[in-house]
Amino acid sequence: MDRRRFLATAVAGIAGPFAGVACAGREGGAKPVSGYGPLRATRDLRDGKVRLHLPDGFSYRSFNAVGDTFSDGSPVPGRHDGMAAFPGPRDTVFLVRNHEVNGPVGAFGDKDRAYDPMAGGGTATLQVTRHGEVLSSRPSLTGTMLNCSGGPMPWNAWVSCEETVNGPDVGDDSTGGDNSKLTRRHGYIFEVPVSGPATARPIRSAGRFAHESAAFDPASGALYLTEDCYHFPSGFYRYLPPRHPLKAGRLLDGGRLQMLAVEGMPRADLSAGRRPGTTYATTWVDIDDPDPRFTGRPPNGEAVQAVGRQGRAAGAAIFARLEGAVHHQGTVYFVSTQGGATAPGDTPPGGFGDGRGQVWAYETWSGRLRLVYESPRSAALDLPDNVTVSPRGTLVLCEDGDGANHLRGLTRRGEIFDFCRLAAVQGDPGAEFAGTTFGPGGHTLYVNVQSTRGASFAIWGPWQRGAF
Repeated sequence: MDRRRFLATAVAGIAGPFAGVACAGREGGAKPVSGYGPLRATRDLRDGKVRLHLPDGFSYRSFNAVGDTFSDGSPVPGRHDGMAAFPGPRDTVFLVRNHEVNGPVGAFGDKDRAYDPMAGGGTATLQVTRHGEVLSSRPSLTGTMLNCSGGPMPWNAWVSCEETVNGPDVGDDSTGGDNSKLTRRHGYIFEVPVSGPATARPIRSAGRFAHESAAFDPASGALYLTEDCYHFPSGFYRYLPPRHPLKAGRLLDGGRLQMLAVEGMPRADLSAGRRPGTTYATTWVDIDDPDPRFTGRPPNGEAVQAVGRQGRAAGAAIFARLEGAVHHQGTVYFVSTQGGATAPGDTPPGGFGDGRGQVWAYETWSGRLRLVYESPRSAALDLPDNVTVSPRGTLVLCEDGDGANHLRGLTRRGEIFDFCRLAAVQGDPGAEFAGTTFGPGGHTLYVNVQSTRGASFAIWGPWQRGAF
């Protein structure tokens, strides 16, 4: 049943972890601060090369790069993306990492266990030290496609999201890969346990659309999902499983998919620029056909909108490219990569949306939606993508911008700061950060660089000196 939600329209009096951000936004954007200090070229402890610029006192090691091998001798695929960290024995860490590989290029790892032996995406599971030394590594989910981000689950699992609706029933996507070579339909989420291989069974009731991230609310058992429909409007969803996952021990298929709408504002366009601190009451509309099957191989651009159009026809809100999401203390923070207005001196990016990024907060307990930050210009924040939260409640934003890409912090007090800058990757101007996640205890920040020479990184240092 749709639920009416509490409306709070006054920005003054907004409470919660990011009240400072909302207030700073009224003064023209979050306040820049020095953070941890100036960024300096820092050598990789793996081989001495400079790959990151970090503040004084911080160190890092890259590991498990494209072309390296897993423990079984098979090659590590490219396009490292979303990732989560889980506690391992004796101060070690398990990382479950996505590989956003597109096209009918063949599965990595054991093809007999692959969901679709023709699809090249999936996940890898690694056991590492707090300083990025690899103890073991293996493919864990294979035969999926364009595994972008996902989310950690408290029952020791990762939910991996396919950012596509490719399949033999759909026309080729913009990359020109021949979808007729695929053996299965794609566009789903998959659960990957930390221990053992994934079953490679999609949760079909959670929708077939361009999934990006997943954030689990332990109080209600709902799974919140973002959609990155690059050329078209995107939506914010929730999946209601037939049984609470903490009781079932896993995420069950057969539930209900819904899409967020603004109370009293059917098809509200939230992709445009607006004042940070703006707050909306929300409701949810049901998606009648979450797993569409297509006949006649419709164009990919039509198929990718099939689920979202159902929601918008019922009044669901419009966003611009929803990517990273994280649950923290009853609130889901999610990123609209191209949301907002085009600032003077900036140019609109390609795809749907004219801004340089928004950060939204959805309170699961009240249903209140609030814009906590909108980039005032690309120099402040340029196309945020994946997001995580530090042990002290500061958001960590990965950039996917047109220039130098950063890891940036957004504090509870409304301060934004640079923490890390990616060194230029020769021959790959599109290299970007992805998959940022703190390890247990907060000693190490793990992050991926998605590049032709992509790898995972472990970063550690004097966190107590700043907001992380």
